[in-house]
Amino acid sequence: MNKIFYLFLAVIILTGCNSTTDDGWSDLFNGKDLTGWKQLNGEAIYEAIDGEIVGTTVANTPNSFLCTEQEYGDFVLELEMFMVDDFNSGMQFRSESRPDYMNGRVHGYQCEVDPSDRAWSAGIYDEARRGWLYPVDLNPDAKSAFKHGEWNHYRIECIGPSIKTWLNGVPVAHLLDDMTPKGFIALQVHSIRDEAMANRQIKWRNIRIKTENLEPSPNEGIYVVNMLPNNLSEAEKEKGFKLLFDGQSADNFKSVRGDEFPAEGWQVKDGLLSVLPGGDGGSIETKEKFGSFELKFDFMFTEGANSGIKYGLGNNGPSVGLEYQILDDENHPDAKNGIEGNRTLASLYDLIPAEKQGRFVNGPGQWNRGRIILYPDNRAEHWLNGRKVVEFTRGSEEFKKRVAESKFAKMDGFGMAERGPIHIQDHNDEVHFRSIKIREL
Repeated sequence: MNKIFYLFLAVIILTGCNSTTDDGWSDLFNGKDLTGWKQLNGEAIYEAIDGEIVGTTVANTPNSFLCTEQEYGDFVLELEMFMVDDFNSGMQFRSESRPDYMNGRVHGYQCEVDPSDRAWSAGIYDEARRGWLYPVDLNPDAKSAFKHGEWNHYRIECIGPSIKTWLNGVPVAHLLDDMTPKGFIALQVHSIRDEAMANRQIKWRNIRIKTENLEPSPNEGIYVVNMLPNNLSEAEKEKGFKLLFDGQSADNFKSVRGDEFPAEGWQVKDGLLSVLPGGDGGSIETKEKFGSFELKFDFMFTEGANSGIKYGLGNNGPSVGLEYQILDDENHPDAKNGIEGNRTLASLYDLIPAEKQGRFVNGPGQWNRGRIILYPDNRAEHWLNGRKVVEFTRGSEEFKKRVAESKFAKMDGFGMAERGPIHIQDHNDEVHFRSIKIREL
């Protein structure tokens, strides 16, 4: 019996088996050494010191990741982190490293550590893959949650496609996505190019995980990024959203030329509502009219394509109103027309240019996430991939000035209709839409 006991004890020590408490939590870090972890990609230094994992920056090496040897699917992860100096870092989860993907580069979901003025800590980034999925601009109330010069408590909940994060008890992000249902957890030390930033440290402690008897936390009422095609989550339903396009029918839309959906030029197939190139189906609009609203939609344009989402229509004909421009800026000539780029992607067409950075724009053949908000007080916003790129107030002096300088100058009451349909433009170019959903404000 003693031999069996000692053999069992030796197996525990050699395999780094995690201790589990009565409430189902297991420690991922034993407080003494890095048993159960392995380092990938960069050459930053990781050490176990005084019950903490300490990561130290090294110049001229790629992003470094200290990864769990075990993979996790559904779980709740909690840990504390502390930065000696303010710089970028993060915690990977449901992540992978495969020889067939970028030669083994770590990729997958990351819970951000961002002490900069941008303040996107606990937002969700897709490392080495799709980029930002949940910038914290979507939940500005959470931007003050990070504590400089103190230990910060992070919580990550992954149950099925639902991913939620908290920072120091503040709900930060809620994402629905199913690209990677399982993977390792990793602690990132970001790459640095400046030798002066070498030897900076980030520390982690009290790293624990729960994988069984999980109960989804209540929805916190924060903004939801739902990347499941044509899906309406319970959290979105609670906010009042409904699907205008469910991936199967275009029953909520009709031609601007009549009461039926166009017989040609448009297609519903494979979960997409598509404008076909050269089909001359004409633009479509919702059968229902809306006053104040929040509209969310995914769109993908082909090379050189042009389209748009129009609203505030009714005062000057069925196709004249405010427009969220959809355009391939790199390959369509209209991007160079207008004034100061006010005909580019996500702009208020011919009126206000979108203030956007190229790295937050997905090009031809890739999905972008659009969002239009028209508030009851006539304030309006355009969003692109989680970032606000246009804001204005209908009827303001600035708005009137811009209209007077535009192609709409001679149209009385341009864009000021109290209620109107949502209009999707046919510009004879191939553009695809999905996950079109709306709520009235």
